[in-house]
Amino acid sequence: MLRWKGALETMKDPSTQIYFHPLSLEHDTGYGHPERADRVRAVRQRLQSSGLEGLDWLTPRIATSASIATNHDVDYIASVAKMAGKGGGQLDLDTSLSKQSYRAALASAGSGIQAVNAVLKGEAKNAFSITRPPGHHALASMAMGFCLFNNIAIAARYAIAGHGLKRVFIFDWDVHHGNGTQDSFYDDPSVFFCSIHQSPLYPGTGSSAETGHGPGEGYTLNLPVPAGTGGDVYQRLMVEKVVPALHAFEPEIILISAGFDAHERDPLAGVLLTDGDFAMMTRLVLEAADRLCDGKVVALLEGGYDLQGLAGGSEQMVRALGAWGRQ
Repeated sequence: MLRWKGALETMKDPSTQIYFHPLSLEHDTGYGHPERADRVRAVRQRLQSSGLEGLDWLTPRIATSASIATNHDVDYIASVAKMAGKGGGQLDLDTSLSKQSYRAALASAGSGIQAVNAVLKGEAKNAFSITRPPGHHALASMAMGFCLFNNIAIAARYAIAGHGLKRVFIFDWDVHHGNGTQDSFYDDPSVFFCSIHQSPLYPGTGSSAETGHGPGEGYTLNLPVPAGTGGDVYQRLMVEKVVPALHAFEPEIILISAGFDAHERDPLAGVLLTDGDFAMMTRLVLEAADRLCDGKVVALLEGGYDLQGLAGGSEQMVRALGAWGRQ
């Protein structure tokens, strides 16, 4: 049964929360753009028709510009708002704005903040935020790769500043390296950033030699894989690299940059994961989270450009989250 709740309503029985804001449909990237509104429509429709029980659907509050400024330069935020206010335009070759894009980006960041808040307060066992526009390429003062504001970095900063957490683990399984997220915390030992991604591929960052800087040295783990890599390699990397890094770091919450463009159907990359591989990775994260941080996991949508692969991977991830949440 799907239950729609107001964002401020307290849940009696913590379960899996799903966040979706209608503004995500109004971020118009233009005809033929791969990062289109149909992506979040496909995810929402698949989850609503899946027969999954125990999902609580919420409409998030829009984030304030002050929340965005925890990770982004004030002048950059103002420039995005100004361009959208004038009807839109191009921030770079890949990243465009329409009239409602700024508010959609605020809603996207707000959903990550609320999901983290709910999980840390015990109002949800775990959560998935259907964020659009995505965020993991966005730098402090620059849009990149379809991303305006870095939703998962903003959520991590909220966990630290708003809840006093000292250790946040970000696991990025999007097929493209999350350069913006890495850059946000490259010298910060309070956030461990781990990424499995195809290489070579956009944006060209994420070599295994990139491990952090200064006090953040050793708190970045990049696991690049070539095109043609399948789920067996991902499972091995999970067991031999990602899970040990989780246990060594002992996070207080785990955030997932959940891109589904490593799916074998995706047109923008060459990794060959199936729907079930996303369930496998989710379960391994949840098993570690159960031991380390009372199961506190929040996933935010990143990429995924084949609608069937995106919807199928999302469903399998949410099935794993929901099954764990009902334990």
